[in-house]
Amino acid sequence: MHLLLLVYWEYSKLILNPAEAYILKQEEPFRSMFFHLQAIIEAVAPNTELLFKWRIPFYYCNGIPLCYLNQSKDYVDLAFWHFDKMNEFTEHFVDANRKSIRSLRYKAVEDINDAVVVYVIQKQLQINTNPFKLILKPKRRS
Repeated sequence: MHLLLLVYWEYSKLILNPAEAYILKQEEPFRSMFFHLQAIIEAVAPNTELLFKWRIPFYYCNGIPLCYLNQSKDYVDLAFWHFDKMNEFTEHFVDANRKSIRSLRYKAVEDINDAVVVYVIQKQLQINTNPFKLILKPKRRS
């Protein structure tokens, strides 16, 4: 099994985009959590594009950031913006002292609540606003 993964990993470096390679190189259980979250995101938003931005996987839809995935310490975060426009499942949102981003944090595949992930992704699609235009202040002209 490990040899098969190693061969697949070496082959995949030739054909995968950097975001896919990032996910594939994660150790278990993180890789399985990434795969599970990917499956939900891509089922709910099939027209998304998986890009590698700031050294982590970002999902974009029509050029607008939808969410990003990040593995840190002993968990995986599905991070998103516009949390202030969501009124369901807010007890699952983790702020981690961040002003403009919230995340769904998982330590095992079994912890992932598909309904919560579906809700967040659907709301992000409905809002359809580039969060960076709301967060970043315009540069002053002199």
